[in-house]
Amino acid sequence: MSKILEFVKKLEPKKGTFVHTLYDGFFTFLFTPDEVTHGGTHIKDGMDLKRTMMMVVIALLPAYLFGIYNIGHQHFIALGAHTGFLDGFHLKFLFGLGKLLPIFIVTNVVGLGIEFYYAFKKGHGIEEGFLVTGALIPLIMPPDLPIWILVLAVAFATWIGKEAFGGTGMNIWNIALLARVFVFFAYPTTISGDEVWVSGIASTQSGAMAEYGIWHDACNWLFGLFGADTFNEAATVVDGYTGATPLILAYQGGWDAVTHVYSEAQMWWGTIPGSIGETSKPLIILGALFLIATGIASWRIMVSMVFGAAIMSLLLNAWDATPFMSVPWYYHFYMGSFFFAMAFMATDPVTASSTNRGKWIYGFLIGFIGIIVRVLNPAYPEGWMLAILLLNTFAPLIDHYVIQGNISKRLKRA
Repeated sequence: MSKILEFVKKLEPKKGTFVHTLYDGFFTFLFTPDEVTHGGTHIKDGMDLKRTMMMVVIALLPAYLFGIYNIGHQHFIALGAHTGFLDGFHLKFLFGLGKLLPIFIVTNVVGLGIEFYYAFKKGHGIEEGFLVTGALIPLIMPPDLPIWILVLAVAFATWIGKEAFGGTGMNIWNIALLARVFVFFAYPTTISGDEVWVSGIASTQSGAMAEYGIWHDACNWLFGLFGADTFNEAATVVDGYTGATPLILAYQGGWDAVTHVYSEAQMWWGTIPGSIGETSKPLIILGALFLIATGIASWRIMVSMVFGAAIMSLLLNAWDATPFMSVPWYYHFYMGSFFFAMAFMATDPVTASSTNRGKWIYGFLIGFIGIIVRVLNPAYPEGWMLAILLLNTFAPLIDHYVIQGNISKRLKRA
């Protein structure tokens, strides 16, 4: 390793140039810090921003792998082919990989490009804050999102939502959610309806053709050498198919409409249409437990968010004025992106409340308000994006009053 380090140091370009900014960013990513926790106490350890970010990325890996496969699975369900979950495994995985890779690459090229530029202009080192943002954005987007819209969304979130406030650690709102909210308000038809959640088909109408390209032709040539199943370019969408998500169905006809199309097991395990990484609840919970065990994310925010969502759902069950209100409270956890928002969005340490009591209040209000937006919003049956961004805004105020309350108690004791 020392010889590699010496060789890389010899490649260092002239300081003060944009090339040196790039070099410094990749050098620190690969080689620093070069210390680990040591000594007789762990009050101070070897954890830094980069290692913290990498823990979150590791927690996201199960969602990435499942998301890649589910893109392909939903594509073939629409065509009525390889309908068993593990049927056509190689086709589903490679199809999903071909869809996700451009989204992932473009997200990071655009976001990191902007961060590199600002690091150069400000004359400081490149920070690792976009590691998590660049990993989160692809998972919260529809698999069929046009790439040019993704470019605009990432640029808006990074430029206006982050760099305008001073860069890593200075942003008020969650950057990944800002990218999503940009798409939601600027191009609402690309993040709603039935067709955006299933990729590789011309439409969800019966008889619509499958859409394959050069990538799939190359795969067919390779699969043909081994006698394996190939992509059928003449395949069409089967009769009676719907790409609607459970939330859309619940809004239209309540829980009966949902279970008419999807089983409870499908919704829990995640073999349903939806955003790329938000469907498999067990894998997301696994990532959440990893973040709690490593001390990266706050369990207080997660637990209080569950309570807030459950209480509001029970109140709506009691009201029972619309089919969506009648959905049993516990099934709200089966639909949509609650667990993903709870584990990876609400717990963002930069934009969440910092005090322990504030975390309880912050998480509870996200769960409470998120269900209100999900059930009562006529435009879009989901609420976590808007609820988290709203509470991001009020997180400093929550902490302020918690601290003022503590000060008052101490003054009374004095």
